[in-house]
Amino acid sequence: MTSKNNKSKDFNIIIVGQNGRLMYEALLFAASLRHSDPDFTGRLFVAEPQQGDRWKGNPTIRNSAVRDLLIHEYNAKIIPFEARHFGQPYPYGNKIEALLALPKGEPFVFFDTDTLVTGAISDIAFDFDRPGASQRVEGTWPVPALYGPGYAGIWKSLYDRFGLDFDSSLDMDQPDEFWARYLYFNAGWFFYRCPVEFGQRFLDYALDIRNTPGDTLAAQTLDPWLDQVALPLVIHSFGGGRDVIPGGLLDGTRSCHYRTFPLMYARETDHTLDVLHAVTAPNKLKKVLKEYEPVKRVVYQGRGEKVRALFDQNNLPRREQMIRNQIKKAGHWMR
Repeated sequence: MTSKNNKSKDFNIIIVGQNGRLMYEALLFAASLRHSDPDFTGRLFVAEPQQGDRWKGNPTIRNSAVRDLLIHEYNAKIIPFEARHFGQPYPYGNKIEALLALPKGEPFVFFDTDTLVTGAISDIAFDFDRPGASQRVEGTWPVPALYGPGYAGIWKSLYDRFGLDFDSSLDMDQPDEFWARYLYFNAGWFFYRCPVEFGQRFLDYALDIRNTPGDTLAAQTLDPWLDQVALPLVIHSFGGGRDVIPGGLLDGTRSCHYRTFPLMYARETDHTLDVLHAVTAPNKLKKVLKEYEPVKRVVYQGRGEKVRALFDQNNLPRREQMIRNQIKKAGHWMR
């Protein structure tokens, strides 16, 4: 067990839930949290975007069974927020704008909703004064053009833009112009001492980059990578960085960012799948989750076991896209 240090204390957990896929994933997250971390004493917030100009339809959770389970069975608080800047055109912006609706000054850990809690999060030694984020990441951004600028030029331009020290962000154990030398995170989880302070800076940086990318970013794609471009800058600005919590816990023994159910069966541990099967077994949850085709077919009807049989979990393809392609070729892909 990992004991808390003197900087760690009760904290809130936030995920995003809305009509469709995310509400079922939110339900599974909440159930797995209560199953795997019964001693968690903070609050679980399900941030729900509200209907408005940024959404074509109504994104709120209108399934009464889902709402009832979240609130009454898993003690989640559904908290509304308004998408003023992102919404339907860039739904990844939910995780930015949702932070501004959380209680100011209360430490938080944000998780992408497609995450399964597989162990106790409450005893991780978070130092909420030094933010961090998921390092389970591939070098997806930037993609330097043939004639430049390279990784260093692109990232330095962003640090300079926001008055940040670039050199102190580098991992000098990695070679020059290799993506891992430069601070880069997956936005699947991150934490800090105040969601409003973090969220406002995250919003400011993301909007500045989106609205005025400049010449250096002219050849770069920001959709869907905008949140992951801004995130390392925000974390560095608050004095955080790599390895700020013990390794092997989040994205390890305590949580699994599975992304899709076929991917979970293809590459995750036996323990993760044991948690999934235990959590989804109760009839009260099964009745609702069966409405969602990927869970119905992959988990309950056994397609996941066929996916798992395609792979040697100790010798997986190097890149996630290769795993996806193999699942699709076998006809088992579902999102």
